[in-house]
Amino acid sequence: METVFQILFVLVLIIVIILAVFKPRQSATFALPDNYQELLNDYVTFYSNLDEQGKKVFDDRLQKFLSAVKITEANAEVEDLDRILIGAAAIIPVYFISDWEYVNLREVLVYPGNFNQDYEQHGNERMISGMVGTGSMENVMILSKWELRQGFINGTSNHNTAIHEFVHLIDKMDGTLDGVPELLLERKYVAQWKQLLEATMQSIRQGRSDIDAYGATSPVECFAVLAEYYFEQPEAFRSSHPELAGMMQRIFVRR
Repeated sequence: METVFQILFVLVLIIVIILAVFKPRQSATFALPDNYQELLNDYVTFYSNLDEQGKKVFDDRLQKFLSAVKITEANAEVEDLDRILIGAAAIIPVYFISDWEYVNLREVLVYPGNFNQDYEQHGNERMISGMVGTGSMENVMILSKWELRQGFINGTSNHNTAIHEFVHLIDKMDGTLDGVPELLLERKYVAQWKQLLEATMQSIRQGRSDIDAYGATSPVECFAVLAEYYFEQPEAFRSSHPELAGMMQRIFVRR
């Protein structure tokens, strides 16, 4: 009888250990700094243009993102402003998609400046300011602290490296990084979108467009460059590129 109780005790102990080990772990809630709203209003035009209810929605999603994704220093001091700007860049493209989560991102590495294809911060060919990792760096994003801040400080620019990289993640969510965000774009518009991307790249190559030349590199980069412009300078984008603006509206604004 004693042996039976001993066996039962061991079994219960094993079950308790298994439940403790495999119990889903919830991310600790990130505590936003006391001045986070001041930082957002000062640096993030998208946020400052929202009404009070809209800002509350943004605040909640910002906190949720920063609680779920680790932001790591890589020879660069990560300050409150950097965390807030990274979170803002994540929320802006998907602000109108209430159920969106970046399930393909677990960590953002912050470098002080540009880096090369081998993620090196010193040496030659350091031309990269942001990257979505692959292979051993899957689910990791790298951002230059300098470019991260410049994307928000310069209010007259249509460039924003952080938004650019988050749009790559959005594009990648359907399993293919190809410039066509099929999770967000209705199938009936896919062919039209591909044609618009090709026409846009051709215009850039011919010097007939105000869109950054990097957009002519590939449909992948064209989509991300267009999104930068669309979110950073929305009025100018709609005025100069009404057809593209209409399609971006279909992608990023869920009805």
